[in-house]
Amino acid sequence: MLTIDGSQGEGGGQILRTALALSMCLGKAFQIHNIRATRAKPGLQPQHLAAVKAAACIARAEVKGAELGSQTLSFIPHEVEGGEYRFAIGTAGSTTLLFQTLLPALMRARHSSRVILEGGTHNPMAPPFEFLNQAFLPLINRMGPAVKARLIRPGYVPAGGGELNITIQPASRLRPLNILQRGKLIETRAEVLLSHLPEHIAERELGVIGKALQLPASCLSSQLDSLAIGPGNCVSVIIKAEGITEVFTALGKRGLPAEQVANQVVQDVRDYLANEIPVGHYLADQILLPLALAGSGAYVTGPPSLHTTTNMAVIEQFTQKPFTLEHLTPTTCRVELA
Repeated sequence: MLTIDGSQGEGGGQILRTALALSMCLGKAFQIHNIRATRAKPGLQPQHLAAVKAAACIARAEVKGAELGSQTLSFIPHEVEGGEYRFAIGTAGSTTLLFQTLLPALMRARHSSRVILEGGTHNPMAPPFEFLNQAFLPLINRMGPAVKARLIRPGYVPAGGGELNITIQPASRLRPLNILQRGKLIETRAEVLLSHLPEHIAERELGVIGKALQLPASCLSSQLDSLAIGPGNCVSVIIKAEGITEVFTALGKRGLPAEQVANQVVQDVRDYLANEIPVGHYLADQILLPLALAGSGAYVTGPPSLHTTTNMAVIEQFTQKPFTLEHLTPTTCRVELA
């Protein structure tokens, strides 16, 4: 049984989620200590406990330590089974992070799956649905599986209540990803999702983005949602190039002017375009695990974050196959698994 130190590197919940995903995929049992040791509230919180219980369900796993606040957990997986699943976090915890925990195993299962997840869909410090659907999943589908996700109802902090509906057609083998160049820019567009808030907020956000990035009106759109339980706002800029689609987002919050929300995204987009890299900061971290399951691949990104290097370390502990990092310039890095 592998022993994982949950306090290593970045020391957050991603260590647990990566361990759960690889344990299910590779059939390797593990125990983890010091879960989320660096956080203000260490141990399993509701969204992490939901991930443990969901993983245990689809892998018919034997689990010890699956309790709120627990800092130690053991997980012994059995065969992963596709099928119909519904998991509710019970809070505004991130459904997208829960989905990314379950997806690696389900996209390699023997049968297809349909998964409904309830909780938060637009959370600070987690990939919002727009990023998941337009940046992350196209790369997963490029590897062989057919995964489709629908946002049934947005869920924001603190109300939660969001719902994702996901179908997964597995692939027996995963094709490697090689994303070394961005290629020619095809399209840039901005989208605003607004729930139970005045429409002028979306108009102001799109006005800032349109002017700053010189986008025509035809590339600016907004969606007014009435299904969410609580108010919320997500601003997205989608950059489609020949080699990849990247998505940059910011969430509105009480007291933060719409113009500042929009400018957060504008700055992220400018940094990405100036660095001339294909894979952005967040995507670089999230495609590591699929790359490891494929067994090989490479991509060019910016300097790796602590979150990324921590994720690499956990993956390497399960696979015994290290990633290599080659710094091409002060602002670009090639990540490879050979």
